[in-house]
Amino acid sequence: MKTSLTVSILLLASWFPNVLHAQQTAHYGIASDTPSRWQAETGFTQDPQKDAFWWKKFNDPLLDSLISLGLERNYNLAMAARRIEIARQTLRSARSAYYPSLNLSAGWNKIRNSGNTTARSLPETTMDYFSGSVSASWEIDLFGKITARVRQSKEALKATRAETAGVMVSLCSEIASAYIQLRMYQNELSVAKEQLVSQNRVFDAAKSRHEAGLASKLDVAQAAVIAHSTEAMIPGLEASVESSLNSLAMLTGGFPGSLTALTDTAAYHHLDFQQIVSVGVPLDLLRRRPDLVQAEFTIASSAAALGMTKKDYLPSLTIEGSIGFASHSLKDFGKKESLQWSVAPTLSWNIFDGFARRAAVITARENMQNSVDSYNLTLLSAVQEVNDAMASYTSSLRAIDSYTRVVDDAREAFTLAFDLYRDGLSDFTNVADAQISLLQYADRLVTARADAALALVTLYRALGGGWDIDSIYDNK
Repeated sequence: MKTSLTVSILLLASWFPNVLHAQQTAHYGIASDTPSRWQAETGFTQDPQKDAFWWKKFNDPLLDSLISLGLERNYNLAMAARRIEIARQTLRSARSAYYPSLNLSAGWNKIRNSGNTTARSLPETTMDYFSGSVSASWEIDLFGKITARVRQSKEALKATRAETAGVMVSLCSEIASAYIQLRMYQNELSVAKEQLVSQNRVFDAAKSRHEAGLASKLDVAQAAVIAHSTEAMIPGLEASVESSLNSLAMLTGGFPGSLTALTDTAAYHHLDFQQIVSVGVPLDLLRRRPDLVQAEFTIASSAAALGMTKKDYLPSLTIEGSIGFASHSLKDFGKKESLQWSVAPTLSWNIFDGFARRAAVITARENMQNSVDSYNLTLLSAVQEVNDAMASYTSSLRAIDSYTRVVDDAREAFTLAFDLYRDGLSDFTNVADAQISLLQYADRLVTARADAALALVTLYRALGGGWDIDSIYDNK
């Protein structure tokens, strides 16, 4: 009977891991119909985006220094790096199960046994002795349970590394976006102040014509309304500038007010937002997007966790033993007569547990399917983000060209309308309309330029920010 049971165990052990491997590597609904090309490809190249320092393409040293400061001091990135170390130590803990655990014990015992524990009274007994021993316990990885735990920890570590890369890519893009928004608000503020100077000049001209009896009081009132409405925009823009500075300070690990040097607009360089971007093909995202790589390793970790639950159906083989000395007298402690040892190999097999293992397998399988669904959703979102960013960037460039021409036309229209009004050849309505249009379109041109730069940042981030999956294995 004993021989038959042993043969059955060995046959089960040789068959079950193969079944587990087949089930873990089976197709669990991972999307395989990734598009072969992007919807919009005009103005882009199909070379993979490999520049990890994409922000340098804007040719702005201030932006470079802000991102370097953020990578050094941002707390979200620091916490993500610590999660890597936690995952690494979890893997080491799982690997430690391959080795036996050793325990050293030493002590003195004094025991008195009662003589009245049996039907017939006996004299009590007393003994005391010194003891010292080394004991060991070792679970043999006969059926791969430990290996499954190690595999799960490995994949979890890789997923954590990809998560940290995602935090880094996200941080760089957030700093760049906040900086571009700061520049946008400052440029809008500059436009408003510039137009206010021009509008005050028109107001003075209308007032002079009214005092000379050449214009009505309505011209003065209309000029005042336009100038005051522009003046009313300035506090809101100044508040937006301050808010952007505070956002940049937080992203770079500082308190509000730590980046006051950025208020000096004279130090700013022109942002180069007209670029030829290498976008590759959609399949490149599978290796270049940290969130996709993280989702992929999460699936692998979930598959290993599923294998761990299934291996709980198999028996466990543990070897326990100890060796040491025990003696009433210390002078006899090291003699061979005082030697004592034990060896106890134990094969345990949980035959029935009230279907707890079955529930654990179902739970692990559903967790794995959730990981697959999360991967598919992340892939769909990644492709959409790239397509949206490409469309937004190309449309922003077209808008910049259009608004540039509109602003030039609006500035010329204002000059002509003001000259005619000053010479008494036109009424003030034409001047007012030209002033409003010039301010409106000059502001839209600033916004369009910022939109193009922000779309570039979004595109670089959507393409993976220059990160590559090989960095995970390089840090193995």
